[in-house]
Amino acid sequence: MSDLVRLAREWHEQDPDPETRAELDAVLARDDLAALEDRFGAKLEFGTAGLRGALGAGPNRMNRVTVMRAAAGLARVLGPGRHVVIGYDARHKSDVFAADTARVLTGAGLRASLMAGKWPTPVLAFAVRHLGADAGVMVTASHNPPQDNGYKVYWGDGAQIVPPIDEEISAAIDVVGRVDALPLGEEWETLDHDRIVVPYLRALTSLPIGDARDIAVAYTPLHGVGGATVSEAFRAAGFEVPVMVSRQAMPDPDFPTVAFPNPEEPGAMDLALELAAATRADLVLANDPDADRCAAGVPLPGGGHRMLTGDEVGGLLAEHVLRHTSGDDRLVATSIVSSSLLAKIAADHGVRHAETLTGFKWIMKSGPGLVFGYEEALGYSVGSEAGLPVHDKDGVGAALVVAGMAAAAKRDGRSLLDLLDDQARRYGLHATAQLSVRVEDLSLITQAMERLRTGPPVQLAGRVVESADDLSEGVAGLPPTDGLRYRLSGGARVIVRPSGTEPKLKCYLEVVVPVEDDDVPAARTRAAQDLEALKKDLSVALNL
Repeated sequence: MSDLVRLAREWHEQDPDPETRAELDAVLARDDLAALEDRFGAKLEFGTAGLRGALGAGPNRMNRVTVMRAAAGLARVLGPGRHVVIGYDARHKSDVFAADTARVLTGAGLRASLMAGKWPTPVLAFAVRHLGADAGVMVTASHNPPQDNGYKVYWGDGAQIVPPIDEEISAAIDVVGRVDALPLGEEWETLDHDRIVVPYLRALTSLPIGDARDIAVAYTPLHGVGGATVSEAFRAAGFEVPVMVSRQAMPDPDFPTVAFPNPEEPGAMDLALELAAATRADLVLANDPDADRCAAGVPLPGGGHRMLTGDEVGGLLAEHVLRHTSGDDRLVATSIVSSSLLAKIAADHGVRHAETLTGFKWIMKSGPGLVFGYEEALGYSVGSEAGLPVHDKDGVGAALVVAGMAAAAKRDGRSLLDLLDDQARRYGLHATAQLSVRVEDLSLITQAMERLRTGPPVQLAGRVVESADDLSEGVAGLPPTDGLRYRLSGGARVIVRPSGTEPKLKCYLEVVVPVEDDDVPAARTRAAQDLEALKKDLSVALNL
């Protein structure tokens, strides 16, 4: 207790934020050992995803001290004279954390450019390369719950950092002293809308959108920062501006209408689907709160709409991009947990295909000639012969291309569902699903992974487990990562891995069902049954 109290008081002395100082005062006043242990018994670790965690006092929380230490570590690695662009979303304290970053960087002799507005993460990623900066910082927790915030670092290529840069920054953070002793500057550049958003929108209009524009879109930014930029992007590309869910249109860090501000979560898209039904929309689109992800939904023949999976959108976008680009040296890439369909599409179009670890930072490192990259968690980077405007996932650019693809299908009297059926006939029906288990105690995930390693299943859903790969040992040239991959008979596959950003164990399931006698509905029914059986058997194996 005495060590924790000492650490808390030392933190309190240097903390510039009256809110977190008051929080610590209350904890100390009631001698709350559990609260002190939670805040000071561990720390947020800086990794390839930067920092992400709940707001509050102490090294195990996101706060002004944590952020200033991170900025000082980044400054130490970069060195004086380097240029850093800083962006932020609308979460609690994002603007404060961004300004603190600018103060620390300029105080350390670096040049800082701070965005003037709460704009999407892909705007920041674009700005790094557009301005020729050495690095970028985006203050965001993406689609995490409202109590969280985060700190994401980009390098000069406009992509998220990868090892060993993250390790260098982490080590530099560890030697930062008290933040109240850091030299702080007040002279930085402010990037207004015309300076950075306008060039970003101009770059998006060069994407392979196609020439069809007749499409009615219902859209939600899920209380995030995507609404204004998406509206501008659609207008710049010649589309009608999407009809927006009014209750979710404005940025709100409390996300009052959803349990989790993630389009993949149950209930998150309910209001958008209601709006689509009321307006008879041809397409439903959504971004997560920092607009680097994009979700899409389509009308059903019998009425209503359904959301497409990230793998379904990824497969459609891949073929659309390959049909609208040319060149023998094109590359498409996806993460190891995404559908195996992309490899078949690449082979059919005679282009290269790469499989990477989970995370867009790895997709962006997959090789030269990249025209399309995606991950099943609704992240897409779409390019053209000129390259990728954003070296990261971009929910705004993806929304434009999905709209163009849907408009072209509509002009031909078809829909995105018809295009999915075409792919099923050509490549076999690749159906995917997830089983996610959220826990309060992270040790439960460690225990489940250990059980699977020591006693791997020999059969799942009536399919023989033909091979079991421990991804922590490195597989097929990929760097080691905590995960397990099972290849099952009939082309099915299961991957189990802890989430890198949330207290979840995530399981990725895929079955491949041939389409017989042109009966796609029958293949979909069988695939759904197979996926449910996989979920059931895997749940038993996990024992969580």
